Amino acid sequence: MARLVQKEEIPELHLVPAFVDNTQRWRDELQYATRLGNEFKGKTAITFETTLGPCEVETTVWSVTEHYLQLKGGVTIPLHSVIQVHY
Repeated sequence: MARLVQKEEIPELHLVPAFVDNTQRWRDELQYATRLGNEFKGKTAITFETTLGPCEVETTVWSVTEHYLQLKGGVTIPLHSVIQVHY
């Protein structure tokens, strides 16, 4: 079970690559999450890997780059750390 965190806590965590790198899959799915956040103000639950184990944040996705997803407030998560995305 993933530990629920606030987006403001993410910069304090040490993010590591997930066991399976699904970067391309998440990049595609997070494009939808970006639209959901920007156009409809909808939130997305993102589970990602840290040295403390899996953590989850429910927040708005602002953008997706080649290697990162950016959350509101300038917080970023590397795509290779993403375990799961829920709308």
